[in-house]
Amino acid sequence: MDFDETPEEAAFRAECRAFLSQHGTPKAPGSTQVTMSTLAEDELVHVKACRDWQRVKADAGWAGLTWPAEFGGRGLTGLHEGIFAEEESTFDVPAGMFAQAIGMLGPTIIVHGTDEQKEQFLTPILRGEQVWCQLFSEPNAGSDLASLRTRAELDGDEWVINGQKVWTSSAHVSDWGMLLARTDWDVPKHRGISFFLLDMRTPGIEVRPLKQATGGAEFNEVFLTDVRIPVENVLGGVNNGWATAMTTLTSERAGIAASRGDGFAGILALARRYRRTDDPVIRQKLAHLYTDYEISRFIGYRARTAATKGVPLGPEVSTMKVAISNRLAFQGDLVEELMGADGMLWGPDAIDDGYWQTMVFTGQWMARIGGGTEDVQRNIVGERVLGLPREPSHDRDTPFRDLPH
Repeated sequence: MDFDETPEEAAFRAECRAFLSQHGTPKAPGSTQVTMSTLAEDELVHVKACRDWQRVKADAGWAGLTWPAEFGGRGLTGLHEGIFAEEESTFDVPAGMFAQAIGMLGPTIIVHGTDEQKEQFLTPILRGEQVWCQLFSEPNAGSDLASLRTRAELDGDEWVINGQKVWTSSAHVSDWGMLLARTDWDVPKHRGISFFLLDMRTPGIEVRPLKQATGGAEFNEVFLTDVRIPVENVLGGVNNGWATAMTTLTSERAGIAASRGDGFAGILALARRYRRTDDPVIRQKLAHLYTDYEISRFIGYRARTAATKGVPLGPEVSTMKVAISNRLAFQGDLVEELMGADGMLWGPDAIDDGYWQTMVFTGQWMARIGGGTEDVQRNIVGERVLGLPREPSHDRDTPFRDLPH
């Protein structure tokens, strides 16, 4: 692995910092992020701010750094993208809203899309003109995503979609959605799925927000009733949706794994505020958390080194996801322990307007479940990285229509 930055990489970091300094102010070390308001009007303001910032980055050549130049990117390595993300996280700029569009869908269209799809979607995605959501999970198809039952039936030059999706992030503010639906019920479950690009303004779509423990409602359930999608909006080919979705999910897991999280410096500052740093048990737990952050950092170095050498990320991304999930679980418990009885407070009654309770403790499950739970990731590591035998299954070779539902 490469640990030290080359002179070229150090120069690139300085270039990133210079650009960001023109558009934002540096965050204080160990400072917390501002908890997003749960009011709908404030959320729309945040979405607009993210769109504006994304357009600024795109116009200046700082969006889609790893995308090929022909699609508006700069053709740089994952290492360069990681450096920019690290620097961006230290500035007070409105990041967010485009992880799904730029980090997940964009690479999928580049790999699997037709020339027409690339021309239609990639530039608007890069400029922040389209917010996308991910219409994958269903009430009975979460960890076992291939069991999805949303139905797509061909009617002339359109597909007619009927079904339900759930836990769809930002569906209520999205312009488009990436949708998985079953197009063939007479083949095993992984083989009869197609990947659709869905205009969220299409008639027949109903979005219902799901209020969560944090008080926000960024997740939704989505009902699709006789929704019509043009045949040209199939991405990756009919019945090839599982392979197409794996490209998307690999990018999602890598994005979650590469997340800087809440930062050890902020947790340490919290411990000092509560005067807990002299407690030997707390000191040991802080050392544990610091070690977890370092492990994540070094796994990130490994991934960046591979990307720099042109080696595509594969199932080993799941090891990164497991490491992040373990850290988030330990971190959430430690934060509550540090605050003691204060940890039961909420919102303006709590320190930092409830940031630690909302974003760190109750908010940890967004990243732990998103992209596949820890258990799913461990199965992937066992089977595809360690070469262990696959879990026994009765439905892998059975036509989906014949499975019990």
